Amino acid sequence: MKRTSLESAECPIARALDVIGDWWSLLIIRDALLGNRRFGEFQKSLGLAKNILTARLRTLVSHGILEMAPASDGSSYQEYVLTEKGRGLFPVLVALRQWGDAHYFGPGEAAPELVDREHGRPVRMLELHSEDGRILGPEDTELRQPARKRQGR
Repeated sequence: MKRTSLESAECPIARALDVIGDWWSLLIIRDALLGNRRFGEFQKSLGLAKNILTARLRTLVSHGILEMAPASDGSSYQEYVLTEKGRGLFPVLVALRQWGDAHYFGPGEAAPELVDREHGRPVRMLELHSEDGRILGPEDTELRQPARKRQGR
C-alpha cells in the first residue's frame, strides 16, 4: 500500500511527519543525537533490516536532516552526521521522551534519565511560554492564518 504524501499539506505538523513520521526515522535521529554515525552502529542499536535502514537513512539525507561525511577515524568509510536541521529535532525528541516517561512507565519502572552533562542534574520538563513568559497550554493557543502578502505594485 502506497503512503499518501503530506509534503504539500497546509499543516506544518503534517509536512514534518511526511519526513520523520515513522518510528524508525525518529529512532535513527535519537541514535544520531546519542553519537551513532555509522550504518552498522544504527543497525546494531535498532535491530533493523538493512533495506529498511538504508531507505530511512536515504530519506533523512535527502531531506537535509543527516548528511554524509568522511569517517572521523580517517578510514575510507562514510558516516551519517546530523545537520543543523537534524539537531533542531532535539527538543522534539526530548518532549516525546518526557511525555513517554510520564505516561508509559509505571511505578518502580525507571527510564534512563536525561541529565545536563556539565552538572549531572536532570533536565527540566519542557514548557511552552508566551512572549511575556506565561506558561501556555492547548487552551491558551489558537491557529491564525498569516496575513496575505501584497503583490508588488
